[in-house]
Amino acid sequence: MSEGVKTLVDVMSGQSAAETEKIVFDEAFTLHNRTVFRAACAVVQDSGLAEDITQETFIRLYNNLDSISSREMLKPWLIRVAINLAKNTIRGNTRANTREENYVKGYSETEEMTAEKEMVRREEAGEVHAALGKVKEPLRSCLILKHQGLSYKEIAESLSITETSIGTYIARGKKEFIRYYGKIGGEL
Repeated sequence: MSEGVKTLVDVMSGQSAAETEKIVFDEAFTLHNRTVFRAACAVVQDSGLAEDITQETFIRLYNNLDSISSREMLKPWLIRVAINLAKNTIRGNTRANTREENYVKGYSETEEMTAEKEMVRREEAGEVHAALGKVKEPLRSCLILKHQGLSYKEIAESLSITETSIGTYIARGKKEFIRYYGKIGGEL
């Protein structure tokens, strides 16, 4: 087919010669690298992040090269991808910073434990253990296993008790624990 006939076929099909040309990755990178970098940098205000975003944008271009139908759509597509990646990066960094701040706040609050607070905590733990020690079996075991998150069925299987009696044992165990814990706490 001659060039004239090919151009005529393209014109009649509504496609220009430029639209039918395949987009070459190396050429796209060379032509639009700086534009993509500037678009990303305008959003994130950090040249290091902008370089990462530019790289990710061109990786996405490489993976989606066949989906871009024309050269005219290439530059807007690259800019839109870069801007979206930049916005996602900012969102992700904001979330990460918030998580870090919350962790630091929680950590600093737990670090403020003084010797007096630690002693009180240990005394309370000792009182709980003493009260649990006075609760009769199998009530104590049912209570402890339920507190550890086991289901009634799992508790029944592990203690060889009928599943229907587990709820009653747990309720009775709670009452006994409260009674003994109150006595211990009242003595001190």
